[in-house]
Amino acid sequence: MFDSFVTRHWFHAEAKRLWSDEATLQAWLDVEAALAQAQAGLGLIPAEAAATIAAHADARLFDTERLAEEIAFAQHPLVPVLHRFEELCGEPAAGYLHWGATTQNIFDTASALQMTATHAVIARHLEQAIDALSRLALEHRVTAQAGRTHGQHALPMTFGFKVSGWIDELDRERTRLDERLAGAFPACMGGAIGTFAAMGPAGREVERQLAALLGLRPAGLPMRSSYDRASDYIAALGLLAGTAQKIAQDVVFMQRTEIGEAAESFHVGKVGSSTMAHKRNPSTALLLASLARMLRARVPAALEAMVRMDEGDSSATNVTDTLLPEAAIIAASVAQTLQRLAQGLVVDPQAMQRNLTCTQGLIASEAVMMRLTPLIGRHMAHRVLYDAAQRARSECVPFLTAIVEHPLLQGLELPPTLAQALEPSRYVGGSASLTDETVARVQRR
Repeated sequence: MFDSFVTRHWFHAEAKRLWSDEATLQAWLDVEAALAQAQAGLGLIPAEAAATIAAHADARLFDTERLAEEIAFAQHPLVPVLHRFEELCGEPAAGYLHWGATTQNIFDTASALQMTATHAVIARHLEQAIDALSRLALEHRVTAQAGRTHGQHALPMTFGFKVSGWIDELDRERTRLDERLAGAFPACMGGAIGTFAAMGPAGREVERQLAALLGLRPAGLPMRSSYDRASDYIAALGLLAGTAQKIAQDVVFMQRTEIGEAAESFHVGKVGSSTMAHKRNPSTALLLASLARMLRARVPAALEAMVRMDEGDSSATNVTDTLLPEAAIIAASVAQTLQRLAQGLVVDPQAMQRNLTCTQGLIASEAVMMRLTPLIGRHMAHRVLYDAAQRARSECVPFLTAIVEHPLLQGLELPPTLAQALEPSRYVGGSASLTDETVARVQRR
């Protein structure tokens, strides 16, 4: 799906390059070179050998088609690569290549490099999306809109308040991913089962120095059977997907023909239907929802892959070796599509006002109830407003008339501000100030 002529435009081009065969092979070679450099610095292997290994750690020197055939024959993903690497290095350097390491050490540490680079891509797009939404929220901090629950009008609010909810949640997603990255993808170099047996007492220092060379944290206890750290980050990506899809579905709802309160960007040539020429579908929002579904679908597989037999289990690592690139590419695509959606949103305040007033004051029933509460108590005020609302709907009576004619209010001196209370734009609560506070807090971070 990443390379199909139909769907490849859905997926982030830079992220696909970061996880391409060539980039993955180069990451393996970079880890091998860093391992040799760290070991040479500690006197475990000759410095000349480390220099030779580094000089040949270049994916362009490898024939990946030939490697694919040899990997299929050997039924091992790294040994044919090491054989070619040894040929390139020659003796005696070849004898010090991959010293004390095992395949999963190389793969896990290489994927840590790739995930670190992918995280930077995700973070960049999230920051730009949050910036765009922050500007939109401030612009519409007082633009009144109907708040809805269960698909029905609830209370008035402002569009800026709605967007501030998106921003606040995205900021938490961004912070959560930042906090989890380094711990989720450390450098692991413990050898065959994680005990540093082959490298002896120097093993821990080799891992520490290798991690420093690669810009990673050392694993500390490099258990091959542990995947909870990476699963934690992938689960956080699943939470990002949930927030992104919620935003996408809000946009899809607001772009409905009957609602028309906001819409994604449109350009001439963007087609909504092969038969219905008039359609302007929210295709970016729908793509975002699709990508979010794909990303969340990877989370259960990552959690399942935590369950591993013994001290090594390729039935689980085979899953994560293919799962992680998919999750990374899709996550970057989610962030990129979210940014594009955020930067292109077009708001229609007139449609918001039209929808806000279509119930002729019913949306502000709570405002009237609160004014009547000092007079007859909250419970009786709610009963009055309930009865009046049902009468207004069933008998097409003006809502204010149904209120003042209610039997429980007869003979009472009613507050003179009841009519004003039914003006929805007067009952948006702290929408504007909450918007200001949210944007300021997020921008400080």
